[in-house]
Amino acid sequence: MLDLVDPLLLVLALAAVNMAAFFAFWIDKVQARGGGWRLREDTLLGLALIGGTPGAYAARSLFRHKTRKQPFNTQLTTIAVLQVLVIGGVIGWQLGG
Repeated sequence: MLDLVDPLLLVLALAAVNMAAFFAFWIDKVQARGGGWRLREDTLLGLALIGGTPGAYAARSLFRHKTRKQPFNTQLTTIAVLQVLVIGGVIGWQLGG
């Protein structure tokens, strides 16, 4: 079977993007409290989209940030569902082929 990505590199990249997502939510929460500049929602969603969904959900829960904001919640949930479907498809493809 052809490995397209080094597994260690993938794990490190996912860890980095999840840390970035977590800290981005934290920074945005701090700025929201202090009335400072804010991160764009597109930035937060983009970090989730490239693999930072677990970090985004962890930060939302810990900091209680963006938990009632719509359509942000729907968009983040859609990203998470799509990622689960893609991962499931890749695993199924790997097991079947």
